[in-house]
Amino acid sequence: MNILHVLRLSCSNFLRDNYSQSVDPDSIQVEPTSADFKGDFTIIIFPFLRITKKSPVDTGNELGRYMIDNHYFVESFDVIKGFLNIALKDIFWIEYVNELNTTADLKLNFAPKKENYLIEYSSPNTNKPLHLGHIRNNLIGHAIAEILKARGHTVSKVNLINDRGIHICKSMLAWQKFGEGKTPASEKIKGDHFVGDYYVLFASKEKEEKEKLMAKGVSEEEAVTNSDLMLEAREYLKKWENQDEQIIALWKKMNDWVYEGFEKTYKRMGIGFDKVYYESQTYQLGKSIVEEGLKSGKFYIKQDGSVWVNLEAEGLDDKLLLRSDGTSVYVTQDLGTAELKFREFSPDHSIYIVGNEQDHHFNVLKAILRKLNKPYAESIFHLSYGMVELPEGKMKSREGTVVDADDLMDEMMQTAMNYISESGKSEEISQNEQKQIAEKVGMAALKYHILKVDVKKNITFNPKESIDFQGHTGPFIQYTYARIISVFRKGGHEPVAGISVPVSIALNTDEKEVIRILYAYNDVLEKAESLLDPSSVAAYLFQLAKAYNKFYHDNPILKENDKDIKDFRLLLSAKVALVLNGFMHFLGIDMPEKM
Repeated sequence: MNILHVLRLSCSNFLRDNYSQSVDPDSIQVEPTSADFKGDFTIIIFPFLRITKKSPVDTGNELGRYMIDNHYFVESFDVIKGFLNIALKDIFWIEYVNELNTTADLKLNFAPKKENYLIEYSSPNTNKPLHLGHIRNNLIGHAIAEILKARGHTVSKVNLINDRGIHICKSMLAWQKFGEGKTPASEKIKGDHFVGDYYVLFASKEKEEKEKLMAKGVSEEEAVTNSDLMLEAREYLKKWENQDEQIIALWKKMNDWVYEGFEKTYKRMGIGFDKVYYESQTYQLGKSIVEEGLKSGKFYIKQDGSVWVNLEAEGLDDKLLLRSDGTSVYVTQDLGTAELKFREFSPDHSIYIVGNEQDHHFNVLKAILRKLNKPYAESIFHLSYGMVELPEGKMKSREGTVVDADDLMDEMMQTAMNYISESGKSEEISQNEQKQIAEKVGMAALKYHILKVDVKKNITFNPKESIDFQGHTGPFIQYTYARIISVFRKGGHEPVAGISVPVSIALNTDEKEVIRILYAYNDVLEKAESLLDPSSVAAYLFQLAKAYNKFYHDNPILKENDKDIKDFRLLLSAKVALVLNGFMHFLGIDMPEKM
């Protein structure tokens, strides 16, 4: 029974039966009662006053009596100003838990309209390894994809790899000049780290050249433009776009090193894609779209030969599409990628998971596609998320001050290993099991700490806070799950044992609170879908785990003498474990059965 729908429908019937007024049930506001007030669900009655022509108290009392008269499960009501708080009988909650036990799976409500979603995330550059910012990007993309799939939508996950451009040429040039033939294998370094080191080295050498030029009286702007290294890097880019054989061979070799490293990081992170696009394969299509715009008079050419689009009517500045030397810019290849994605997937929604630093870029992309009358322009949605910073400030790739994804995952695992050792539980668990648990706990700490924050907000990441076993953390929720599994292990029960309990038992406050929270899981998932934000799922998990731990602490389960109550508590525990495990899966987090 969907109690929210039932209560809305009952309100509608009340207005129809007593005031001959027809009100759409879906327009009626019903929500869980605040913890500060008595009751389970609150009906907002202010909108009814224009129909009843009565005071809020009189209207609330009349509606409350109607609820009691028409629904066996309504126990009492309380009117607080313009709010009617409804308290339900224990029988409703017990019937709900018994109903949950008819299957070992989560009973998920599908969205009323199933749609086709295309989600692009990760989008790394092949001049550096994945870092903490990429971790947030990947985790958001993966979690949103899982939530949308759970709601019944068709979801395809794609990755656009930035494998060309001046930044790639910088690492290529630095390796040729200073690499001395070294390889990832010879140096025993992951390929993405190896190439990233040369990108940082380029920046360091370029800075030295710039300072020398400025010491000779050259302006900083001219020094940046005219350093020998920068001029050579630009020449590499021209040669690459002209398909110079030697440059292309070098590019392929170094990118292959990076891809091998990326794959290891993705696997450890639990991230995968249905399709991978490469900018090197989309920029030419982007160029042809620019030519299309020129022919139709939508774009124009400046005296230096560069191609631009006028976006003043859209409230934006003019945008460069092709440089004077014919090379493309980011938005050019994004035009090509957008076209390819539409041809291959025809999505109802094409979602780009990209940081808020690129808000302007996606406004421009969408404006250009509209100007070209592309049918997929309106399907594009930029899910703009906040940046990840360190306590000491913003990360900078070219200065080598980023938090490397691989190093961070290693650190999180080691912290979890230290916890297992310090807790005294290492003697109970084999060495191999300890490593497996530490990996799950470390990754849960990292993932949950990032995903519990509203996607639009910036994060200052502190590894120590993320692994607190008593706070709003992934390990706390994992520990709650492992605690439940240990109850069944000690009692010799299966987690879902087909238990059914009589509706006559009386619930205490702790039991009722856990059930009330359980009851909301479909609403939470629906909210996460509508907002495209996994943080509501994380908040719900913490709320459920916290309520269960209070219940567990204050109420015996296996030692309960009353069989019906014991069975009910086992059943309730099984359902909590099912929801915790299922919802953590949406966040990409594995649940250990021992901790």
